[in-house]
Amino acid sequence: MPDRSLGEIAEKMRDIDFAMLSTRAENDAIAARPMSTNRDVAYDGDSYFFTWAGSHMVADITRDARVGLSFQGKAGIFGQRPFFVSVEGDAEIIRDKARFAEHWTKDLDRWFEQGPDTPGIAMIKVHATRIHYWDGEDEGEVLLTAAGAAA
Repeated sequence: MPDRSLGEIAEKMRDIDFAMLSTRAENDAIAARPMSTNRDVAYDGDSYFFTWAGSHMVADITRDARVGLSFQGKAGIFGQRPFFVSVEGDAEIIRDKARFAEHWTKDLDRWFEQGPDTPGIAMIKVHATRIHYWDGEDEGEVLLTAAGAAA
């Protein structure tokens, strides 16, 4: 079971556009929603997602910042092995338009017509604390420090 570095995992995640973001709902149930990375994939342990500030997801994270992300890479095409990543982390709600601009892509205009100035949007930053991956027969884990470095 060879352990991969964060950089090696990030390279394999480069083409994964969607994740399932799981939060703890008000009734203590687990709620999962598909979220796009918007091809903001220079992965260093932090993931960024845009949403509406009034959403249940934002309320869930405000109550309990511990979240999970699930990623699934392409598999089976031309003999590619499946690739799965599970991320445990702490989420933060960002409401700063200057920080929005750092992660904004033109594709987001479809959902937020006024760009980063759209009223009522928020950005979710998920800082990974633990990453588990499965790559065909290989699996491993990376633990991250508060500063984002692999432990």
